[in-house]
Amino acid sequence: MKIAVMGAGAVGCYYGAMLARAGHEVVLIGRASHVQAVERDGLRLQTQQLDEHIGPPHLRASIDPAAVSGARLVLFCVKSPDTESAGASIGPHLAADSLVLTLQNGVDNAERLRGAIAQEVAAAVVYVATEMAGAGHVRHHGRGELVIEPSSQSAAIAQMFAAAGISTEVSANVRAALWAKLILNCAYNALSAISQLPYGRLAAGTGVCASMRDVVAECMAVAQADGVSLPPDVELAVSRIAQTMPTQYSSTAQDLARGKRSEIDHLNGLVVRRGEALGVATPANRLLHTLVRLIEDKASGAL
Repeated sequence: MKIAVMGAGAVGCYYGAMLARAGHEVVLIGRASHVQAVERDGLRLQTQQLDEHIGPPHLRASIDPAAVSGARLVLFCVKSPDTESAGASIGPHLAADSLVLTLQNGVDNAERLRGAIAQEVAAAVVYVATEMAGAGHVRHHGRGELVIEPSSQSAAIAQMFAAAGISTEVSANVRAALWAKLILNCAYNALSAISQLPYGRLAAGTGVCASMRDVVAECMAVAQADGVSLPPDVELAVSRIAQTMPTQYSSTAQDLARGKRSEIDHLNGLVVRRGEALGVATPANRLLHTLVRLIEDKASGAL
């Protein structure tokens, strides 16, 4: 299958590399420095089990959104604030029967993307610990499973991912899974970003676990008020993240370390906005959202 990865950061590069290793034709669409490194040396995929470079004929890279042309599957991995603009950039080049699978943080990206393109869109929930260790170098720290919503191609895509070593589940209740993932992100991302600590060391900090419980309780109250039927093990899943991904820095921490804007408006910020609309107080999420935005505004010179 020809596959395009729109937004070839840590998540997109990991899944693109795994699919290319399985023999699929993959094109990564990303920033110029990253693309140049991949085109020159191939993409370096580093995991606990392997360290190899993947390049032509199975993997190539481009800065041009038109490179999605001919792809039956597009892994849509851009940051949440860029969903509509990135969708508009690839829309004219997509085949009519392409499926666009959103591998993003947040709960509303698929809905927003459907407003930007005519092709079929399906949401996916991503549980993976990855980072860009340098231009053309993706490092995998753990996990990698996907939960995808039903679509015209979901069964075949799930089989394709599984054959590439990626555990994949098709679920009719992806909305609940997206909210469960959002709660994980709200608990860890901002705290990891503010402290610049990986999850294992972060969770050992004084008062951190109690603060996370406050954040999670607010998120669950907002989800319940929004009619979301959460899985019964959300709180347990939150506590396990520090054990299953102890060396992982949150994507928000990685963004702030690079002086980039993060997705915090679509994480704790979304919980705050939905809480306001539904009459649910969210002081812990509001504080984390405010602190991350302060750091971003200071770094950008806005303050």
